[in-house]
Amino acid sequence: MEPLADPQHTNTVVEGSDSQTQNRALLDRKSRRKPIIYVLPNLFTTANLFCGYFSIVASIRGEWDKAAYAVGIAAIFDGFDGRVARITRTQSAFGEQYDSMSDLLSFGVAPALLMYQWALSPYGKLGWMASFLYVTCAALRLARFNVLKQFTEKRYFQGCPSPIAACSVASAVLFYSAMGLEAERSIYMLIVMVLLAGLMISTVRYRSFKDANLRSQAKFGYLMLILGVLILIASDPDKFLAPVFAVYLGSGLFMEIARFFRKRSIRAAHALKNLKR
Repeated sequence: MEPLADPQHTNTVVEGSDSQTQNRALLDRKSRRKPIIYVLPNLFTTANLFCGYFSIVASIRGEWDKAAYAVGIAAIFDGFDGRVARITRTQSAFGEQYDSMSDLLSFGVAPALLMYQWALSPYGKLGWMASFLYVTCAALRLARFNVLKQFTEKRYFQGCPSPIAACSVASAVLFYSAMGLEAERSIYMLIVMVLLAGLMISTVRYRSFKDANLRSQAKFGYLMLILGVLILIASDPDKFLAPVFAVYLGSGLFMEIARFFRKRSIRAAHALKNLKR
């Protein structure tokens, strides 16, 4: 006859098995949630890619306004995917590469084709070469960003960000349409494409506003300025988006020139002080 089991020992085994079952259930629930969380940032990136592709199709059809708006919406989705990845702590090398490839289509190929079809095709070889230069510089800008983002300060972008350049192209299309201007064979648009291409691969620094501390009293003015700009854009986006992007692009150049002359004056002051000694 087998000895009777100790009741206390039996209870311990049962309780232990219950806790193991609960832990397994908890892990199963977490494992089921993880794929959804990891997919979420990539859904925004896919939406960005879709808008870029839609812009290309609209450009081929000659639907300029739709193509321009699609580029702008792609920029909005591009702004969300990185933030969602950081909030959910789902950053990955795959997401970074997927985002870069989507950006190249949405902010490189799509605006270049839009500008070529809209204004530069009458220039023939010169027109498509300017568009190709823009695509090449957008690709170089994205590659440089991926390589150097660990070493650049977060307050500034090195070179014009490709979404800003793309939105500048799109806003120019909307501005011309709203003002009833003729864009075909426009020398200004040819200059704009070459200028934007150069700014993307330049070392001109542009504020990223990632360090903006709106809680401080000194920064409260920036909040009011941003609010005023948003109200201005909302009143008539087609007319006011282009000037806003032009001001942002010009601000980087202005600050770079000011920084150059400041350094030059400091060097001159040091040289003069050394001479007096």
